[in-house]
Amino acid sequence: MLADDEVRAALDAIGDALPRRTENTRMSTMGAGSDDLEAGRRYLAAAVAEGWAVPTWPKRHGGRDADPADARTIGRVLREFAVPDLYPYMIGLGMAGPTLLQWGTDAQRDLWLRGIANGSEIWCQMFSEPEAGSDLANLGLRAVADGDEWVLEGQKVWTSRAMWARWGLLLARTDPDVPKHAGLTMFAVDMVAPGVDVRPLVQMNGDKHFSEVFLADARLPDTWRIGAVGDGWKVAMTVLAHERASAGGERGGGEGKVRGARVPTWLRELRDAGAFSDVVRRDRAMRIHAADLAGNWTSDRAAASKEPGPAGSGAKLRKVASYKGHAYTAKDARGAEGMLDDSDGHIDFITAPSMSIRGGSDEIQRNILGERVLGLPGEPRVDRDIPWSQARKGVI
Repeated sequence: MLADDEVRAALDAIGDALPRRTENTRMSTMGAGSDDLEAGRRYLAAAVAEGWAVPTWPKRHGGRDADPADARTIGRVLREFAVPDLYPYMIGLGMAGPTLLQWGTDAQRDLWLRGIANGSEIWCQMFSEPEAGSDLANLGLRAVADGDEWVLEGQKVWTSRAMWARWGLLLARTDPDVPKHAGLTMFAVDMVAPGVDVRPLVQMNGDKHFSEVFLADARLPDTWRIGAVGDGWKVAMTVLAHERASAGGERGGGEGKVRGARVPTWLRELRDAGAFSDVVRRDRAMRIHAADLAGNWTSDRAAASKEPGPAGSGAKLRKVASYKGHAYTAKDARGAEGMLDDSDGHIDFITAPSMSIRGGSDEIQRNILGERVLGLPGEPRVDRDIPWSQARKGVI
């Protein structure tokens, strides 16, 4: 079993790519994202030799075959370091990689996993469409077999990281004449191949981290199919389970206790600004801090699991609530200054509403918890058993 001091010494040896955190270290916040690809790539390239970034992965693919206990130790010690913003890399590290480990062939793992682990290749996820958001199984992008290739036609939207991505996970409809969940297949797509057109979408906070993607006569070999034909929904559920666990584990404003620090940076800033003289603000801050600590504990457990279950929805809900709490409390504590567009925390404030939608809406996460954890009856679905081609679409 790894000891904290052993991990700490090894991480210190990484050098400038992974400096220690201090009380004044200002970490990136969940969801705001970053265009700084180089800092994350430098860290991943340095960490891959000993598998620190993806410890539960096999050594041959950039991990260290760590068991859950060692993975929790590594995650705990990493909080003492200023890990660069890995937002551009998280679909590969947190979703595509684990899915390939479960569903991919040996050849696919050898082709893609090392590039994910060392940061040389960024991945995106192409699921949502104009008529398939929360009802993901209603998607209509077609994949038609042509010999040992597949031809793709259709549109995806709200595709995270597409503007940076070299590869993408794509869920496509391969059989329109069976019920909607049964006619789907998962593929890996070369994002710079002919027929793939990526168009960034400008968000309210100025980010361009989502895109719409148009595929017209885009071709890929059958060797890039992930899982069996028609098993796309099963593979997608694996991807989404890891997405929820990953979102639940991404950093909000509260990073847990920094080694040697008496209070987290955000709490110290509120205290120094005099916000704690107001009992309501003080109570709100303490509730958020308590939720942060509980969320970090939940995230550590999820990160140490090779197969996250529906409880990951709880981690995602908890982290989203934490992010919103930090953003709104910080804005309120700054008083009149907080109304300015260039004030500290303004980007977090205008990013916050989207956090309840991206990565699966809060309502969907609560449905998952209700149905799969609490055993409550599912919502009625009138189109579950009819062929997708016969289901009504675009009807309000």
